[in-house]
Amino acid sequence: MNYDSLIVFIVLFVVFAIVGFLSSRFRRGNGTKLNEWSLAGRKLGAYLAWFLVGGDLYTAYTFIAVPSAEYAKGSIYMFATPYVMATFAVALITMTTLWKMSRKNNYFTGVDFVKDKYKSTTLAILIALTGIVAELPYIALQIVGMKAVLQVLFAPFLHVTATATAVDDIALIVSFAVLAAFTFWSGLRGAALTAVMKDGIILSSVIVVVIAVPLTISGGFHHAFQLATTMGSAKAVYPTLSPKLTNAYISLFVLSALALYLYPHAINGVLGSKNVKAVRFSTAMLPIYGLGLFLLTIFGVLVFAVPAALHTIGYVSPANLGNGSLVVPALIAATMPQWFVGYAFLGIFIGGLVPAAIMAISQANLLTRNIIAEFRKDLTEKTEANIARWASVGFIFLALAFVFLIPPTYAISLQLLGGILITQTLPPIFVGMYTKFLDKNALIAGWIAGIGTGVYFVEAANNFGSPTNSLMSTPFGLLYVAAVALFINLVVVFIWSLAANTFKRSPSEEPQKA
Repeated sequence: MNYDSLIVFIVLFVVFAIVGFLSSRFRRGNGTKLNEWSLAGRKLGAYLAWFLVGGDLYTAYTFIAVPSAEYAKGSIYMFATPYVMATFAVALITMTTLWKMSRKNNYFTGVDFVKDKYKSTTLAILIALTGIVAELPYIALQIVGMKAVLQVLFAPFLHVTATATAVDDIALIVSFAVLAAFTFWSGLRGAALTAVMKDGIILSSVIVVVIAVPLTISGGFHHAFQLATTMGSAKAVYPTLSPKLTNAYISLFVLSALALYLYPHAINGVLGSKNVKAVRFSTAMLPIYGLGLFLLTIFGVLVFAVPAALHTIGYVSPANLGNGSLVVPALIAATMPQWFVGYAFLGIFIGGLVPAAIMAISQANLLTRNIIAEFRKDLTEKTEANIARWASVGFIFLALAFVFLIPPTYAISLQLLGGILITQTLPPIFVGMYTKFLDKNALIAGWIAGIGTGVYFVEAANNFGSPTNSLMSTPFGLLYVAAVALFINLVVVFIWSLAANTFKRSPSEEPQKA
């Protein structure tokens, strides 16, 4: 039995762990303060901020969920490529403004801005809870990705298939334990420093595999797409996009682009930057990551041309595709030398670990800063930091529930489910940064309408079962549920705000009588 892959994986992981756990010494601050643990003391330069925010993108979403969705449902999930490009335009407009406000007013989170802007504790707590809950399925997605790698890595040594229950359980336990320990100890500094190592490994692995695998396939990409058409799901279209899915495709990439920088973990990464120049530079450079995302998506098609990889996945027929979350690790294991398998697997594993840590840190930040502190005004900075550390572990544990909610092949639904929730915070955060028109009660009503309809529509689209589908039928064709829910939210907010502003006009603002 060849142990090369396992040895390389373990050795590189030890290096990663040393970097992560010693990161507290980097630009050392007072680790007992929430600002130091959760925002790295706001000392991240342009390059570290670039790697950190890029770490939010090169996640299990990128190398597990998107290729798996492409494998199971076809080309509609190529929306991930334009979404990544569009989201940086959103960030250049909004994040520099939020960073300036945060530095001036000492905001730790986007919710700090909401509370200060609208003077409403109720609204602030609702937005904080939304951010916390929306991150849970996203963290679960990272755990699914970490687990998928360990399943393929451990299976040969346990003399079972990668889809066996025993290896699945072991992989899940190890993934949870490592993630919880790393998050508790390292904070945002650890995430930022290890993101450099993670992105380097992943980018190099993607380039090698995308070049090497087609060379081993007779007919290359063309042959792989032909096989996908005949062997893939009967409902999937691979080479092109079905016309009836055009509006669904557009709504998926537009709403996903709006959602990313509403997530607390993305805002955390921005607020950890040391100056606005670092924010602009890191954001402007991030489209580079979009190329890697496109290449990884193609793995969902290439796998059809590699029988050994299909066997690992458990492919039986177009009606039984097996475990699609194993597409990328199975393809790498079937085509690459064993030492490279260990190298690439480590990249994918920590590619789920680092973003999940950032997400849990941002959740802990919201809980401590924007919920508990509202009821406990006497919290010391040290107590805040300790609560946040333990809360981050608790949130990772809660996220495990979502792992069992959705079949691994449709793991992308975890990210889309979070997107439906987090986009409902767009009016008070993004719109609120540029206007005084919005009324706080209108925002609360809009939030209730958006969250309520969003949850109902996604459940109805799945016949109130496991939420594997995030598209709903409308007079305009299929649309991403987040688009419809956000539209309802905005209508309520603007009509209510218009009425409120009309009725609360002070006497001095009334026209003077002649």
